[in-house]
Amino acid sequence: MNPHVTIDLVRDARELLAYPFMVNALQAASAAAVMAAVVGWFMVLRGETFAGHTLSMMSFPGAAAAALAGLPLAVGYFVFCVAGALIFAASGSRRESGRGGEGQRAATIGTVGAASLALGFVGLSLYGGVLENLESLLFGSIFGVTRGQVVALAIVAACAVAALVALGRPLLMASVDGVLAGASGVPVRAVSSVFLVVLGLAVAATAQITGILLVFALLVVPAATARELTPRVGLGLTLSVVLALVVVWIGLGLSYFTNYSAGFFTTSVAAALFVLARTARVLGVVR
Repeated sequence: MNPHVTIDLVRDARELLAYPFMVNALQAASAAAVMAAVVGWFMVLRGETFAGHTLSMMSFPGAAAAALAGLPLAVGYFVFCVAGALIFAASGSRRESGRGGEGQRAATIGTVGAASLALGFVGLSLYGGVLENLESLLFGSIFGVTRGQVVALAIVAACAVAALVALGRPLLMASVDGVLAGASGVPVRAVSSVFLVVLGLAVAATAQITGILLVFALLVVPAATARELTPRVGLGLTLSVVLALVVVWIGLGLSYFTNYSAGFFTTSVAAALFVLARTARVLGVVR
C-alpha cells in the first residue's frame, strides 16, 4: 500500500472535522442515517415503500402551509407527514387488506399523494413569497445545518428508534404474518398504526436535512441492500445501519472535495452497493 494514500486520508479527515459546519453536517447525517436505516428496514419488510414515498412528498405541502401560516417550516413537515401517516393507518395495513383491499389501499395512498402535491402548489401560490430555495427544499442543504437542528434531529431519531425497540417482537410478528400475529393476540392494527406514525416522524425529520426527494432513497436503499445480504433480523438491521452511515459519510466527503451535490453522491453510492449485493445474491455468493 502506498503510504501517501493513508497520510492523505488522515489529512483530509482532519480538514473535514476542522470546520464546525462540516461537523454539524456529519452529525446530522449520521443521526438521520441511523433512524432511516432502522425505520426503513421495517418499511421494506412490511412492503410499505409506497407509503414512505408518499409521506416524503407530503413534506412539500407541509412546508408551503407552514410558510403561509407564518410558522417554522419544520412544523409543517411534521404536521403533514404525521397526518398522512394517520390517514394511511385508517385505511388498514398492507398485510391486513388482502388482495382486493391492498389495491384499494394503494389507491388511497396514491390519491393522498396527488392531493398533497396540489395543496403544495396552491399554498405556494397563496403565499406569494419565496419558499426557501427550491433546490434546498427538494435536495436538502446538509451543509447549512445548525447546531439546534442537529440536536432536534438527534432527539427525534432517538425517540423513533426507541419506539421501534419497544414495539420489537409484536411489530416483527405483524410484519411477517399479520394473520398469525392477530391470532396470537398481537394488536396488529394498533402496531401498524404506531409504525406508520413513526415512519411519518422519521420522514419529516430526515427530509429537513436530505430534502424531499432524497429522504426516500435513504429510507429504502440501505435496508433493501441489507435484505439482499441476509434474512436474519439482527444482522439485517445492523447491516442497514452500517450501510446507511457509510453512504452518507462517503457522500458528504466526496461532496466537500468536489463541490457536487451530497445527495447525488449519497444516492449513487447507495445504489451501487445495492447492485453489488443483488449481483452477489444472484450469483450465489450470498444466500
